[in-house]
Amino acid sequence: MSENDRILVLCDEEEEYARLMTEFLEGHRDLPWRIHTYTDVEQMVRGEQGSEISLLVVAESAYREELQALRPLRMVILNESGVVRWEQWKHVDKYQQAETVLRELLEIYMEVAGEQPPPMMAGCHAKFVGIYSPVRRCLQTTFAITMSQMLARKHRTLYINFEHYAGITELLPDGQTRDIADLLYFLTAQRDKFKLRMQTMIQKKGDLDYIPPIKSGQNLLVVTGAEWIGLLRKIAELGDYEYIVLDLTESMQGLFDILRMCVRVFTLTKEDRVARCKLTQYEQVLALSDYEDILHKTKRCSLPQIRRLPEELEQYTKGDLADYVQAQLLEL
Repeated sequence: MSENDRILVLCDEEEEYARLMTEFLEGHRDLPWRIHTYTDVEQMVRGEQGSEISLLVVAESAYREELQALRPLRMVILNESGVVRWEQWKHVDKYQQAETVLRELLEIYMEVAGEQPPPMMAGCHAKFVGIYSPVRRCLQTTFAITMSQMLARKHRTLYINFEHYAGITELLPDGQTRDIADLLYFLTAQRDKFKLRMQTMIQKKGDLDYIPPIKSGQNLLVVTGAEWIGLLRKIAELGDYEYIVLDLTESMQGLFDILRMCVRVFTLTKEDRVARCKLTQYEQVLALSDYEDILHKTKRCSLPQIRRLPEELEQYTKGDLADYVQAQLLEL
């Protein structure tokens, strides 16, 4: 079945919900269906008679037994009452975040689709931006998230954190059970459904997409450099992003090879003697290991004195640090 043949039919007599959900779904790139929306059940039955429906998503209050005659690949009830009234159908909570509704619909679709996801955008590859410093407590993650959010204002941007312990609870939403380690599994075990699996895991902060960071630092240590590179290349090949910002750490294998993939590397520095010695040693190791090319695309960043950091991630794009990061974006 081609992408143009896949249909998601949404039926909800609550007109505002139907309109807003349709706008939300159509605003997402590369979904595996065309969206047909109805606010009248009889009109939907007439309009879709004989159609091959991949997902029929119907509000609980609009459900009728005769809808089975449409023979959708899968029926989904948008649950309004909190009570599962028809156990033979999948239920999705209607009154939760639209992103969560979409992820659950994609999960349900993948259970029965048994086919390749939509083709990727040919010739569209993301640019990797590396953020790495051997100096500790240099605001690397704050810098990386700020840059990612500012890039996302004008470009499709994905942020990935590879720290042993990310330390930012806002990147681990309540109820989120999967992280980037699971995405590695899907790359090998369910490669034909990788794109859809990834879409179910993507989280958002404003315009920025991100993948929840690994929860257990021990899992980070066992992933090989080749596995990380395979994952990053696959994400880039999907064509969904213009920039992928990598918040890197030496806790991961293959660090230098990943830095080599980046079009630009930002290395944060400090002015104290220990920090200068660490940077010197790091640069010497790169040169001795035949990774000197990384130095040629590295920009050292000595942050100005930050009077006060914002409390919330959404506020990172304002203030002294944001002004500094804005100037660094000219390097991309």
